[in-house]
Amino acid sequence: FKQKTAYEIMPSLVGSEMCIRDRRFIVAKFSRRKFIGSSTALAAAGLGLPTQAALAAAAPISSQAAPDYIVINAKVFTIDEDQPEAEAFAVKGDRFTAAGSSSDIRNLATSRTEIIDAEGMTVTPGFIDAHSHPSSAGVNELVQVNADLRSITEINEALRQRADITQAGQWIRAFKYDDTKLAEGRPINRFDIDQVVPNHPVVVGHRGGHTGVYNSMALALAGITSETPDPQGGRFYRDSNGVLTGLVAGPARSVFNSLIPSDSTREQRRDGIKLITELMTKAGLTSVHQTGAGRNDMIAYQDARAEGGMRFRMYLFPRGQLFDDLVNAGVRTGMGDEVFRIGAVKFTADGSASERTMRMSTPFEGRPDDYGLLYMSEEEIHESVENAHRSDFQVAVHANGDVTIDMVLDAYQRVQELWPRENTRHRIEHCSLVNPDLLARIRDLGVIPAPFYTYAHYHGNKWVEYGEEKMQWMFAHKSFLDYDIPVAPASDYTPGPYEPMMAIQSMVTRKDFDGRIWGPNQRISVDQALRICTRHGAYASYEEGIKGSITAGKLADFVILADDPHDVDPDQIKNIEIVRTVVGGTTMYGA
Repeated sequence: FKQKTAYEIMPSLVGSEMCIRDRRFIVAKFSRRKFIGSSTALAAAGLGLPTQAALAAAAPISSQAAPDYIVINAKVFTIDEDQPEAEAFAVKGDRFTAAGSSSDIRNLATSRTEIIDAEGMTVTPGFIDAHSHPSSAGVNELVQVNADLRSITEINEALRQRADITQAGQWIRAFKYDDTKLAEGRPINRFDIDQVVPNHPVVVGHRGGHTGVYNSMALALAGITSETPDPQGGRFYRDSNGVLTGLVAGPARSVFNSLIPSDSTREQRRDGIKLITELMTKAGLTSVHQTGAGRNDMIAYQDARAEGGMRFRMYLFPRGQLFDDLVNAGVRTGMGDEVFRIGAVKFTADGSASERTMRMSTPFEGRPDDYGLLYMSEEEIHESVENAHRSDFQVAVHANGDVTIDMVLDAYQRVQELWPRENTRHRIEHCSLVNPDLLARIRDLGVIPAPFYTYAHYHGNKWVEYGEEKMQWMFAHKSFLDYDIPVAPASDYTPGPYEPMMAIQSMVTRKDFDGRIWGPNQRISVDQALRICTRHGAYASYEEGIKGSITAGKLADFVILADDPHDVDPDQIKNIEIVRTVVGGTTMYGA
């Protein structure tokens, strides 16, 4: 590539009197992995992003202003087509002001500029997770039982400990359970739970978010028996003898909604945001899309931000009553600022990939009569999409299986034909199982798919139930790129891990924990994975003009890595250390 110089980017500064070449500067030069920790400019870890009032009061950054700090001698992957790589960059306030060679960027410094020598470390734009559920994950960490354990025995012990400090008859809730990662080689059932917690109603929620295992007391409170019929789109699972196992899927879970009280306060929800933003920025995430939120979630983000506890940028997807209230108030997608913005409206049309309930045209392996669950009818999808589209909202429909994806595309095509809008960027969340016809339709309609980016690696045991043929077309990052579709990065946390380094490894290798490769035809390069996790994430929220690359004028969101993912063993990419996460020029995490 032809490296663009800082002279080309900021000629007025390079030629100014402040940039005399023989001026003496003190360079902050430190050992790898520790250099930033001694930097005054980047040592403010723990400070949250600015409030709306602070943003409004901030003075505009002049193109003539000297940078607050520069980073030199780095391996910078800018994700900017005009200048794909650089050695250095400059930051003023919350913006990048230049990128180029170390010598050119150093010439921008004044006596007030801190110069940071990266000594060859790797820098990328801040990573973006375009589909996640951080508010619920954060508060759940504070108030529920974490069932991310590796045996039924361990889960039961955690439930028993919670029961010991919980009044009899009160609900006990657990989250992040994974049925395929247990030493016993089988899922937990209601009889397992009854043995240790017989006097409390219990639900152990699957990390996929679409199923839960309820104990006998919980089923009895809801009036569920073996004779209870399955509701439309839902299921009460039974064993071969017709006995309830306690597993409940999809809309069938709604019978418990009125029985389970809220298990969190406003303060706990605020603190949950503080916790999850700390955890996610530690992994290198600088922007997150929360796909599905209600009034309490919106309040929690505002409360955390007001107290300086919000560390990443948020693109919030309203749903249900919150969406109706925003529409009635005249709000539409895009309202907000660079820290918190209203995103698409979220609908859920079918089941789960990780819980093996998504609606497909062919059955699951070993279950010839099971094609998955459809939560919304064709009429309901059309009605929901029309209402949101005509209200000037971006629309995002959860659709995993090929049958459901086709139905959603029909709805998107219909509204564009009847009420055309420019640049809608409607989305299909997950978009797990595709084929050439669906890919062509997605491209032609300008739809953005957001498939799981850590699933191939993390959830390998589940793909046996889909089979090799389906896996050639699942989480099809390579096919999306081949069709020039700007596929978005998506963890769906808690269902999938959110760590971008694991995501890059998963997309590059398609290899699970046991070394099995699922759909090798969908492998992509490290460069392609980096672009998905940065520029494509910004595009999915209409924000590619302000973030997603290290480009002069864009928000100074970046991540410093201890190693270059191009250079390490592809099976070790997930272990690359995140040295520093910077959002708007300010450190949000530092190792």
